[in-house]
Amino acid sequence: MIRIEITPQWRFRRDGDPQAMLVLLDFLNEIRATGKITRAASHARLSYRHAWNLIENWAGFFEAPLVERKRGKGTHLTPLGEKLVWAGQRLQARLGPQLQNLSQELETEINQLLPRQVAALRIHASHGFAVSKLRDMLDRETDIPFDLRYVSNPASLISLAHDGCDLAGMHLAQGMLRKRGIADARKLVLPARHRVIGFVTREMGLIVKRGNPLKIYNLERLLDPTLRFVNRDSNSGSRLLFDQLLEQHGFDASQINGYEQSEFTHAAVAAYVASGMADAAFGVEAAARQFDLDFVRLVTEDYFFVCLTEALDLEPVQRLLSVMRGDEFHEAIAQIPGYMAKNMGEVRTIPDMFRSAE
Repeated sequence: MIRIEITPQWRFRRDGDPQAMLVLLDFLNEIRATGKITRAASHARLSYRHAWNLIENWAGFFEAPLVERKRGKGTHLTPLGEKLVWAGQRLQARLGPQLQNLSQELETEINQLLPRQVAALRIHASHGFAVSKLRDMLDRETDIPFDLRYVSNPASLISLAHDGCDLAGMHLAQGMLRKRGIADARKLVLPARHRVIGFVTREMGLIVKRGNPLKIYNLERLLDPTLRFVNRDSNSGSRLLFDQLLEQHGFDASQINGYEQSEFTHAAVAAYVASGMADAAFGVEAAARQFDLDFVRLVTEDYFFVCLTEALDLEPVQRLLSVMRGDEFHEAIAQIPGYMAKNMGEVRTIPDMFRSAE
């Protein structure tokens, strides 16, 4: 299998100047995290001297420093350097899944034209930290050809119903909202045709600044007009869940400052809060911890996969189940904050899954 990676790269230009300046945002982020240029240079595989030359070149280009050193306090980013790093974090969080989808599409088209290629296992699932870890694990298992696309929770089941994929990701909230999710799922999942593959649980809630200085502990607090909120996109399962929580508590979404401001991933809304552009967001705990933010748990979701019964006999599916059931993948999931393996790789019927949820 041919693998393609697409990553964004920033180049800065000044008006009337044909020269472009490439800024290594990972290098700046490492300085921000460690306060040491030696560590950042090693991480970027640069010599210490080359690293300082870059820093001086950036300062000359922007006519302002990105890095400053203080005796006894190490090396720090200037406000401009901080702004560049956070802008890069938001860009990567926002575009990452879309670029992965594009690279997967190109991979599939190219691999279909190569000799001796077998059909890839088609997986459609909403973007999340556990699914991303599964992609990494499948990448290492070179004998499992797969085509994993990130799509919204409802769209993945629709894709399965129209033979657009072999496995569809699905998540349902635990607790009082469970029956509503099951009622919606009954329109697309058929007990006689489909089976469920257990995967993980994940914690969903409010992502807030470290230390929670604004005391945001519940949904009602978001109605304060002075608080700035950033939402998930309207087609996402997380947005649907957030709207259901608001409805459950009788809150008017129009009263939330920033309800219409949206981002496409959990990491993107967390980066928005971390960069100071919002005070709160709704998403998974793992995204909050990734950006050293605090998290207020509101609900737990079960995340699993749905497939046609006959798909379970496919060799790639059997290999996938083997990966899911393995100790290595369980350990990888255990390292993701707010995630826990639940019936990982266990196959159940639709009625069994619905009964256990009610």
